[in-house]
Amino acid sequence: MYKMAADWSIVLGVLVFIVAIIFAIYYYLKFKKLFLVVFVAAVATYIFSIFYIWDVFELNKNLVLLLLIISVGIMFYLGRYFSKIKLKPSKSHTSLKEKK
Repeated sequence: MYKMAADWSIVLGVLVFIVAIIFAIYYYLKFKKLFLVVFVAAVATYIFSIFYIWDVFELNKNLVLLLLIISVGIMFYLGRYFSKIKLKPSKSHTSLKEKK
């Protein structure tokens, strides 16, 4: 009989995502900043994907740590790269007070 792989990781990932979204909605209602919701959803999705890869490929502890180190390195590099990009101000994004 066929056994479906990644049963526990899907359940755990969905639970992590639901709890994270509840906290994100709470922080949005408290601070009125949407980026917190997006940030928490991204972190929860990252956690879910690591658990899923861990379960599907049946990785041991060392390979999971290696996967985490590689993904942290990629995110660190991308963060540094995108933080150095300077955007030019656009006149279409000015507030009404500045348009007088």
